[in-house]
Amino acid sequence: MEERFQKLRNMELFTEELFNRIFAFQEKQSAAWDDSKSFDERIKGIPLHNLIFSNPDRDPETTGPTIAHYYPLREENRALAYYARQVSEHPTVLDVHARNGFVGSLLAREGLKVIGLRDPAEKPSQIADFYDPAHYELRTGGLGDVDFDVDVAFCSWMPAGRNVTPEIVALRPKMIIYIYTEHINEHTKERQTGTDEAFDKLPSNYRIVDEWEIMRPENMLQEAWPDLSASIEEKRIVRIYADESVADIPQYAIEEMATPYDWEEDLELALLAIEAKAHLRSRGIAV
Repeated sequence: MEERFQKLRNMELFTEELFNRIFAFQEKQSAAWDDSKSFDERIKGIPLHNLIFSNPDRDPETTGPTIAHYYPLREENRALAYYARQVSEHPTVLDVHARNGFVGSLLAREGLKVIGLRDPAEKPSQIADFYDPAHYELRTGGLGDVDFDVDVAFCSWMPAGRNVTPEIVALRPKMIIYIYTEHINEHTKERQTGTDEAFDKLPSNYRIVDEWEIMRPENMLQEAWPDLSASIEEKRIVRIYADESVADIPQYAIEEMATPYDWEEDLELALLAIEAKAHLRSRGIAV
């Protein structure tokens, strides 16, 4: 076995532990469901599976995703925090689509002041409150209710069919961070996030300072663990705009790797298993 695949030697033990975590989450035995626990306790051991799929008992007519629309990555959040600090030493970040506060809390834990805005008109997450009160403030209201200066607008997963960019721009943030996908819902035929104009048609005083993509392969978990569900390929896009008043920003560079989130170990092994299978197939070995 090639050196990069050595981790797969323990796949059997890891698989047993993974399935136990998935079962515990689905049966609501996981601390993630218990808002009396600390945020550290609640995020410990969350399976990647449950950041891709909602819980089987979720009612999509009344609630949004169980936890979040996508799986956050630690190094990505460190990059976002770096860019936010380029506009102010202690920036105030508005989490435009806070929902249960999960995504924004992870960003806040990188040392940022983040205030989340939960739209009462949007379906609540199945886990309604999942935020870190030690690092993150959650408020209810719309963009018209914002009564503080916003240095950075963090717009994560704009609701389908809506373009809130004009409302964001009206707050005059020095930086706007978008996380979105261009995927089209095969049933509704509309974009899964925002509109065609939402992420491209900004006033001329805003320029792109960085952008990247995170690709989730089709059937990622099922390829590694055949008993798990199939999933579509999804491309998640991060695009960062800065106002013309902001000086040129050096591109983020990793200086020292941080401890990844627990679900990133599941991700690493899933991608490694897919790579190993492709390697074997390239050598004519059926897997």
